[in-house]
Amino acid sequence: MEVTVTRDVFKLAQVFTISRGSRTEAQVLTVRVREGGREGWGECVPYARYGETLESVTDEIAGLGETLTRAALYDLLPAGAARNAVDCALWDLEAKRVGKRVWELASLAKPGPEITAYTLSLADPEEMRAQAMKHAHRPLLKIKLGTPDDMVRLEAVRAGAPHAEIIVDANEGWSAEVYADLAPHLVRLGVTLVEQPLPAGEDDALLGMERPVPVCADESCHDRASLAALRGKYDVVNIKLDKTGGLTEALALRDAALAEGYKVMVGCMVGSSLAMAPATLVAQGALVTDLDGPLLLAEDRAKPLMFDDAGVHPPQPALWG
Repeated sequence: MEVTVTRDVFKLAQVFTISRGSRTEAQVLTVRVREGGREGWGECVPYARYGETLESVTDEIAGLGETLTRAALYDLLPAGAARNAVDCALWDLEAKRVGKRVWELASLAKPGPEITAYTLSLADPEEMRAQAMKHAHRPLLKIKLGTPDDMVRLEAVRAGAPHAEIIVDANEGWSAEVYADLAPHLVRLGVTLVEQPLPAGEDDALLGMERPVPVCADESCHDRASLAALRGKYDVVNIKLDKTGGLTEALALRDAALAEGYKVMVGCMVGSSLAMAPATLVAQGALVTDLDGPLLLAEDRAKPLMFDDAGVHPPQPALWG
C-alpha cells in the first residue's frame, strides 16, 4: 500500500472573511492510497485553530506505515485533518476494491440530496445586505458574526433576504453577557440556530442559561469523547470530518449524539467537492446541512458534487465512494 500527499489550491469566487481573518483561496491536502492497481483518495483542510498546518498534517501522514486499515488508523493518528483524509481515502479504496458504494459498506440507506446552508462572508452591513439580496432565493443562509457590530449586520441580512431561514455562527466571538443580550433579537429576526457563541474553553457559562434559540457546539465538539462535556450547554452538535478524523468517527459521533438527545448539524471547512463528498453521507436527515464549500470556490475538482434546488447531492463514483 502506497500513501501519497499533495497540496492543492482552489481559488475562491470572492474574498471570504470570518472574525478570525480573510482568505482568497482554499489550501487543502489530497491523500491518495494505492494498492493492487486501485486508488482511493480523500481531502482534508488543516485548521490553525486546532494547531494544524499544511506541513504538520503532511508529516503526520508521512509517518504512517505501508499497511493500513481503518481500524488500525485510530491507534495511529488522533482526531483531526490527517486522519480524516486517510480514513476517507481508505473508504474510497475499499469501495473500489469490492465494487460497492461506501454507503452500502457502512450499512446506510441510499443517500439523497440535502438542502445546504450558504454562508455569507463577514463584511460591512451594506455589503452583507447586498450579499443577502443576491442569495435571497436560497432557503438557508448562514452568517458569520462575532464582532461588536453583529446586530447591524444581522438586521441588514434580514432586510436583504426577508424570507430565508437564517442561522448564525459567532465563531467563539461572544461572551455570555453578549449572547444573553442578543438572544431576544435573534428570536425577533427569525434566527433558528446559533453556532458556538462562546469560546470552547469558556462555555460552562451556558449551563443553566436560557436558550430561546438552539445553540450548536462546533469548536467544543470534535468526536464522541467530546459529548460528555456538552451536557446542559448545547442542543445541537456540528459534525465536521476534519474534526472527527474521518467518516468512520463522524458516523459514530452522529449515532452517539442522536442517542443522547442532541440534534445534528453537518458542517465543513472551505474545501473542494472531494472534502464534502463523504460528509453528504453523514448529513442524511440532519437538522442542518452546511456543506457549501464548493459553492464558495471559483474552481473545483474535475467531477464535482451537484448542487441544485434539491440541495447538495451525494457524490457520483467518479468523484468518491
